[in-house]
Amino acid sequence: MEKQRKYRNKKIMVDGIQFDSKKEAKRFRELKLLEDAGIIEKLERQVKFDLLPNQKDTDGKVIERKVQYIADFVYTKNGKVCVEDVKGYRDGGAYRVFVIKRKLMLYRFGLVVKEI
Repeated sequence: MEKQRKYRNKKIMVDGIQFDSKKEAKRFRELKLLEDAGIIEKLERQVKFDLLPNQKDTDGKVIERKVQYIADFVYTKNGKVCVEDVKGYRDGGAYRVFVIKRKLMLYRFGLVVKEI
């Protein structure tokens, strides 16, 4: 028996790729159509951005791990890098963490994360 997920989203396979939700899979299909039509380019999934590096003590031991943001989708449109994150719910601790990471993406890389 599969463990029930926190927000009741179900993992789904599309073109042999596993997605965390139906909403994320749907957005991927939309973006693939845009890429096939030449409207967007270089579509990538699950792109990692290092927001803060590991923090080490004077002996070089890691005392705080790096902070990463993993974007659902990254692509180029009209020469501009676009970052998207598919969200189902806008409440709770996970969403608050996302908001902080979204702000760090803008500050660190100058990239606005579009929430879908």
